[in-house]
Amino acid sequence: MAMLKDRGGNFGMMAALVMPLVLAAGGVAIDMAKMVTTKNQMQDAADAAALAAASALVSKEKPDIAKAKEIATNFLKAQTAGGNSVDLPANDDGATASGFAASANAAPIEELEVNSSTVDIIESANGATGKAFKVTVANKQTLQFNAMTRLLGQKSILIETRATAESATETKNALSMYLVLDRSGSMAWKSNTQNTAKSSCPNYTESNWGKYPNLAATSPCYVTKIDALKTAVKDLLAQLKAADPKDLYVRTAAVSYNSAQDTAGNIAWGTAGTGTYVNALVATGGTASGNAFKTAYSRVTATTEDTAHKTKNGQVATKYIVFMTDGANNNTSDDTTTLQWCDTARKNNVQVYTVAFMAPDRGKALLKSCATTVANYFQAEEAADLIAAFKAIGEKASAMATRLTK
Repeated sequence: MAMLKDRGGNFGMMAALVMPLVLAAGGVAIDMAKMVTTKNQMQDAADAAALAAASALVSKEKPDIAKAKEIATNFLKAQTAGGNSVDLPANDDGATASGFAASANAAPIEELEVNSSTVDIIESANGATGKAFKVTVANKQTLQFNAMTRLLGQKSILIETRATAESATETKNALSMYLVLDRSGSMAWKSNTQNTAKSSCPNYTESNWGKYPNLAATSPCYVTKIDALKTAVKDLLAQLKAADPKDLYVRTAAVSYNSAQDTAGNIAWGTAGTGTYVNALVATGGTASGNAFKTAYSRVTATTEDTAHKTKNGQVATKYIVFMTDGANNNTSDDTTTLQWCDTARKNNVQVYTVAFMAPDRGKALLKSCATTVANYFQAEEAADLIAAFKAIGEKASAMATRLTK
């Protein structure tokens, strides 16, 4: 009976029963911390691998998909082993894609080997000539539990991370541009720029315009406003052609006007037809811009225009109207009509650029109000100003785009 009442060994018995649970709990805590650290390291490795491969695919060297997969795999191995970074092709800015490998020099993942990793790359079209890439890296590792955690009957756990990166080769912005050009009689007047190619010529002005076409030649000869316009348009079209040499993205046309709208040019791929149209312009007559602007808006926003781009380059084109005058409309009703269509263009996301070339105040006011923004309005008082204005418009319209997203 005394032995049964003796409790001297109870603590030892309880400790023996509880100790495995305490050890297992401690083991779980240790392994949980290791799991979090390991998964973060694996995610960093997968992110770096995916982004490095995506970057390499759009670098100057443009490796094939098999090489890009090898780059991603090497990143995973280097990260796991804590090894050196991998040499990669140079990016377009001259830096190597190994710049993404900073995390590859981090501390190694203990007790792990790359036992299951996959790299998938999907290539698709980006516009008419560009390519888009989607790189997906999946990394699976088995983490062995410590002896204490194994007391609970679990020896290991599978950890998986996944990363995706996207990149695209450079492509161009599709655009449709319609020029609305004044060819009224005042465009035959002289500018303030000398024509060094001629020693003398008829220099028409407002005061002697009544003698057209029989004005005697005088020296020096000055560039006419219509010739300055032709030079400016030529430079603008050259910029568009340089940006799209294969005529895959740019569609252009022009319509001229004096006291009435002339026959409008047909909007077409490239710039050749527009150049021919503008070079044939002869300055005569009065000024009435309303119908010409309306025609440009109707043509550039037509559904057939959207279809043409979708079929050829797969893009939604940006629409532009470039409106130029050197005077004021003969009737204020044409101001009203023009502004109505300018507002319609603005509401429908058509970018309107306007250029007032040696124009009177009323003409300047019309073009300021018509431009989509203040930055879209240009005032030119010299032939050089006109050329510079059209050059600036060309630079904005032919801007190229590239993207790299993660």
